[in-house]
Amino acid sequence: MALPSLDPDLLKAFVAVAEHRSFTRAATALNRTQSAVSMQVMRLEERVGTALFHRTKVHVELSLAGERLLGYARRILQLGDEAVGQLQQHKVEGRVRLGVMDDYGTHVMPPVLARFAADYPHIRVEMETGLTARMPQRLGKDFDIVIAMHPHGQGGGELLRQEQAVWATSASHPVELQHPLPVALYPRGCLFREWATEALDSARIAWRLAFVSHGLAAVESIAAQGLAVTVVKSGTFPARLRALSEAENLPRLPAADIRLHRARNLPRAASLLAEQIVQAVGR
Repeated sequence: MALPSLDPDLLKAFVAVAEHRSFTRAATALNRTQSAVSMQVMRLEERVGTALFHRTKVHVELSLAGERLLGYARRILQLGDEAVGQLQQHKVEGRVRLGVMDDYGTHVMPPVLARFAADYPHIRVEMETGLTARMPQRLGKDFDIVIAMHPHGQGGGELLRQEQAVWATSASHPVELQHPLPVALYPRGCLFREWATEALDSARIAWRLAFVSHGLAAVESIAAQGLAVTVVKSGTFPARLRALSEAENLPRLPAADIRLHRARNLPRAASLLAEQIVQAVGR
């Protein structure tokens, strides 16, 4: 014999009466008449084949069967709300403008964006990579979300993780640390360039700027050929490079904060991506 189904509308009436201990107050909370709520509870009792309440003129108390059903009823209603919410989110449309560092745009964000596209196929994401020092100032105008690098403890926004700046050079070509030391770096405005040159100067190590590029791939390729040393993040350390230690007489570099910045009055589509980034990238 088939078991009776549990209609969510009947369960809502049951839960309301159980929580308010009154048909009158439950009817008010549900914006229904008292007779309608009573009828729904009676129909539910008929379906499960037992009384769910002990009723008197003064009190409404759960029966033993009602106490057993209450937890299940709440879970069923919660799951229904979650299912509807997920389906509604799946239909969210819009455009999100994201600004991010070049290495994160290359290594970190693609799998995050792939999962986001699968969850929200109607949301378009436009990503710009580059130096992020000034990107937060363009929030609202050019970007909805920015993932930017800042000195530790600075920059505002929401801390996602810390990244250690690391000296690196070729993993396959023997490198002689020449004097002056050839370095491959990003243009002015890059925090790692500032840290690298200040650290070398403070350590009284002669150096020369052998290569400058806005692009991660170009800087990495020059270093990978053994033509220069560079600075990379520990979390996105390229496989073609090897880390240079303090034993090789290069000064230790600071750690950086990776922070998430959101524009004011963020659209729903951008809020969804921001939360997914926090879950995927944050530590």
